[in-house]
Amino acid sequence: MTLSVIIITKNEEANLQACLESVRFADQWVVVDSASTDNTRAIARAFGAEVTETVVWPGFGPQKNLALGLATGEWVLSIDADERVTPELAAEIQRAVLHGAADAFEIPRLTQFCGQWIHHCGWTPDPVLRLFRRGQARFSDDLVHERVILSSGAVSRLNAKLLHYSYPTPAHYWRKLEQYSLAWATQAHARGRSSSMPRAVISGVVAFIKSYFFRLGILDGSMGFAVCAMQAQAAFGKYFTLYCLNQKNAPQKT
Repeated sequence: MTLSVIIITKNEEANLQACLESVRFADQWVVVDSASTDNTRAIARAFGAEVTETVVWPGFGPQKNLALGLATGEWVLSIDADERVTPELAAEIQRAVLHGAADAFEIPRLTQFCGQWIHHCGWTPDPVLRLFRRGQARFSDDLVHERVILSSGAVSRLNAKLLHYSYPTPAHYWRKLEQYSLAWATQAHARGRSSSMPRAVISGVVAFIKSYFFRLGILDGSMGFAVCAMQAQAAFGKYFTLYCLNQKNAPQKT
């Protein structure tokens, strides 16, 4: 059974080498790069990956579907450049592909924030569907927060964790927050959704209470508080951005 790994990138020279090394056991590596200005594509090619460059950014879902269309393996593993497959997970993936007990597999993910692994806050457990038989799944067309849509078959779950080095500094978080909020709001606005300032405020408050108290972010100490506060900001930010888009495009009163 053959395995293709697909990765979408943009200026990931700091992450890509370690990411690819963690999936060296695969048979094919597909990297779809969105006009990087650093050494991302050179690193990918030196490793042996098949590299495709896009100039126009279509959104996360369409970009991952482009990468999926270039995969040739019987199985596909989709990961991000800031994720790492541990040796334990690598062995489990190879067993899953070999025996094919299911058609798709969720993988539990552990995320690091500013150097600390976060075990609560709604971040853990964080099962993500990333391993599936080619031809039986595709990505949703969402601009952000895309998901794998399985056409048929059974889904199982692996045990070893996928390590996620998503937020090495607060600056990385704020940058992603701005990008994701705008993409989510743009998509929601195009679909006819609306928001209000009270909705934005309430969403932020509810997000903090849920992640800090009900999802036990309090047990992650000061960094857990920071994560929950930033999740509250993320919830507020996306609905506030949508509200601003609604206001901008509302008919002008005369």
